[in-house]
Amino acid sequence: MRVTGTLDDGAAYDVEVTGRQDQPVTGSRRVQALVEQHTGKPVLLGPLGPRRVLDATDTTAVLAVLRAQTRVVGVS
Repeated sequence: MRVTGTLDDGAAYDVEVTGRQDQPVTGSRRVQALVEQHTGKPVLLGPLGPRRVLDATDTTAVLAVLRAQTRVVGVS
């Protein structure tokens, strides 16, 4: 799935969430580092839950991290 958005400093990103263990996100090293930083930690899948531990192969959880930590503009 392709995700576009902006980071907290206003920098735009356009990444592909791959669902692969070795490289869960391609297209932006900063977003990849953000996902790696949160891997193994609990993340809310929605505003009120449920909570799931982030696994690099879980595209739903990766998208939830991007929504929580950045401003997601589009998902396709």
